[in-house]
Amino acid sequence: MEIIEKYFPNLTDEQRTRFAALKDLYEDWNAKINVISRKDIGNLYEHHVLHSLGIAKVINFKPGTTVMDLGCGGGFPGIPLGILFPEVKFHLVDSIGKKIRVCNEVIAGTGLTNVTTRHCRAEEEKGMFDFVVSRAVMPLADLVKLMRKNISKSQHNALPNGLICLKGGELEHEAMPFKNQVMITDLKDYFTEEFFETKKVVYLATSY
Repeated sequence: MEIIEKYFPNLTDEQRTRFAALKDLYEDWNAKINVISRKDIGNLYEHHVLHSLGIAKVINFKPGTTVMDLGCGGGFPGIPLGILFPEVKFHLVDSIGKKIRVCNEVIAGTGLTNVTTRHCRAEEEKGMFDFVVSRAVMPLADLVKLMRKNISKSQHNALPNGLICLKGGELEHEAMPFKNQVMITDLKDYFTEEFFETKKVVYLATSY
């Protein structure tokens, strides 16, 4: 928990309680349904929670914003973002039912009311959202093809609606087709831990 408070010192008591609850919830459920590598569960807050919150260093979602987490896995980045932005609606989508089950249990265990889930393939989700967030589930071009249909045309935020994803390593080749539409932010500029040395937030405006 200390690492979250280090970078987000202005949390409310409710947010602190919810972030603190994640440890036991994920350790308990991960023992039953493996959504985080067994070797990595000890790094939950740094590698998963704080990494998810890296998106908040790029955009401060306005209240009322709607966000879909595409291929949410065990709930990252959607659940940590749902705690940080209680007035924003997050919808978590994954094609693997057991991962959605873990998400539902963590959502219930933290008392989050602004996070919903759906067990389906990305192609089946027809809802409209201001942003789609994702954590390295596939190449950028494939992600854009899948999520373009889900982006609403009405704008509420400082950044135009689009895709925000967490990725690592060399991204120039992936980003090349999108040229001026893409903005890449190095998380090492915000978080000093070695884990973030190669981690990036990629924002892509979906133009109409």
